[in-house]
Parts: sequence; C-alpha cells; structure tokens
Amino acid sequence: MAGTKKILRHQDLVVYQKAIDASMRIFELSKTFPREETYSLTDQIRRSSRSVPANIAEAWRKRRYAAAFVSKLNDAEGEAAETQTWLELATKCGYLEHDEAKGLFIEYDEIISILVSMENNSGKWVLLNRRSD
Repeated sequence: MAGTKKILRHQDLVVYQKAIDASMRIFELSKTFPREETYSLTDQIRRSSRSVPANIAEAWRKRRYAAAFVSKLNDAEGEAAETQTWLELATKCGYLEHDEAKGLFIEYDEIISILVSMENNSGKWVLLNRRSD
C-alpha cells in the first residue's frame, strides 16, 4: 500500500473527484443547449450529474451503517445512469457532439463501476461500531 493516500474526507475519494469533474464538464457543455431546453433537458442533466457526487458525500458521512452507506451509493449509481440517459438524448437531439458525449458516457461507466465495487465491498468502507467501555 505504499504511496496510497489515506482517505479522510469524501473529497479524497477518486470516485467523488471523477463525479465532480464530469458534472462540471456537463455544466459547461449544457450552456450551449437551446433556450427551449432550459427547464427540461438542461436542468435534468445538470441535476442528475450533480446528484452523483452529492450522494457519494452523503454515503461517506453515513458509513457507520452499512445499509445507509450502500443505499446512498446505490442512489449515486442511479443518478449516474440517469445522466447517461440525458447524454444520449442530448446527442440524439444534436446538442452534443458524439465524441464529447461518448467520453462522458465512458466516464460515467467508470464511476458506476467504482460505486458497484464499493457497494459489493462495503465492509472495507463502513466504520466499525466502537463501544466506549
């Protein structure tokens, strides 16, 4: 484990950093969407992409309880998949270039993969219940 940085905060998680970066790229790209999409596709893709890191942060703070931790990671996974759907629709509507959307889609596949791994190995992440006797 030499060279491995200790994770003290949710901001230290690679998956959180990836989710923040992807969300910010979506924010910048969505600025070019047509005005008529402001209250539909633009808001939806921004909301779902922002929910991914927000749910990861919540999961981190709820890691005293395995079920709550896994539930919030699962919420983040669902939001990531929803974001992929909005990316697909934005591409089909001609608002995003195929290559831009494909790169983001792949990033969300990576985020989902990390989240699933964390869910499946929650014991590594959940805090042990400590008693003060």
